[in-house]
Amino acid sequence: QVQLVESGGGLVQPGGSLSLSCAASGNIFSIGVMGWYRQAPGNQRELVATITSRGSTNYADSVKGRFTISRDNAKNTVYLQMNNLKPEDADVYYCNADLLDKAGNRRQYWGQGTQVTVSS
Repeated sequence: QVQLVESGGGLVQPGGSLSLSCAASGNIFSIGVMGWYRQAPGNQRELVATITSRGSTNYADSVKGRFTISRDNAKNTVYLQMNNLKPEDADVYYCNADLLDKAGNRRQYWGQGTQVTVSS
C-alpha cells in the first residue's frame, strides 16, 4: 500500500508565501516524476510544477518565477515553495507521483489535496 500525504496549505494574504510538502510512504521501490497540480471547483486539474528524480523541473507559465518545486529522494518527499501568491493561485493543491512499488506495479498516485486560500 502506498500513500501520499500532503501538508502545508492554509490562508495567506496576496503577496505572501506558503510551503507545501508531500511525503510518499509504503511499499515503494522507486519514484520517477513527482509533481504538484491544482484544481478549482468545476475546473480541470492543472499542472503547477513537476520534478524528475534527477531534479529537472517544469513549471506552468502562470507560476514561473514565483513557485519553486524541490524534492528529497531519501525522504520520498516533494516540496512546493510558493511566493508572491495571487488570488488566482487559490485552489486545492494535489501532489502526484509516478511510482514503482515493490511488487513491480507502476502507476500514478495522488495525495488527498490541501487547500490554499489567498485573500486579504
